Amino acid sequence: MAGLAFLHTTSLLLTKPCSIKMAITDHQGHKMRAPYQLKQGQSRLFHPLPSGLEMEVITQKKNPNERGGKSDQNPPLVFIHGSYHAAWCWAEHWLPFFSTNGFDCYAVSLLGQGESDAPTASVAGSLQTHAGDVADFIRKELKLPPVLLGHSFGGLIVQYHIANIRNEQFLEMESSCPKLAGAVLVCSVPPSGNSGLVWRYLLSNPIAAFKVTRSLAAKGFQTSLPLCKETFFSATMEDHLVQRVVCMRGDCHIIYQL
Repeated sequence: MAGLAFLHTTSLLLTKPCSIKMAITDHQGHKMRAPYQLKQGQSRLFHPLPSGLEMEVITQKKNPNERGGKSDQNPPLVFIHGSYHAAWCWAEHWLPFFSTNGFDCYAVSLLGQGESDAPTASVAGSLQTHAGDVADFIRKELKLPPVLLGHSFGGLIVQYHIANIRNEQFLEMESSCPKLAGAVLVCSVPPSGNSGLVWRYLLSNPIAAFKVTRSLAAKGFQTSLPLCKETFFSATMEDHLVQRVVCMRGDCHIIYQL
């Protein structure tokens, strides 16, 4: 449901750049209320960006006993979260699973999210700057081309990165985007944006659309556990788990602007 944040974009392959901005309405509370407690084998680093800000990265490397074998050929995995999330959303299950299966894993928190720094400007960044931050991390910290995995808005960043690689190859420009071993889109925002989806949802189920609008735009999910659960989770998810995720989410609220 996070994709129903009334996001509008232009096509990634057009020469006119997208100008999506993520606005943080509470800069004082951008750090998480309850910092994610790392699991065994996980570590947290802060990657220094060219802007002078630091981006949180939760890492989990493959089992040291597997190094030197077939798993050394596996590309590293870089995970990019979606709206109302941070690196912690991958650390619960995805990082342990893939590291156990021989992959070095890195989950980033976009600026203004998780334990990453928040810019002093009125917005945390644009599609271009967030993609640039991820590219800077890949270029400086990884030795092999990674697989990029993006969920929701994170998937749009993955698509933007791929589009830039293709455009640079076509124009024979010096590459600013590191090469990838692959890409995975998990319930991603499409290149055309969410406007079509939003209108279809509004016309087909206006009551549910009203609830989503109240939950996201009016921040209703922060004060109503049933509404939060209905918006983001399955009906079978236990209340204490929903409350735990909301606590990890922090005080900042993302809105999208053109």
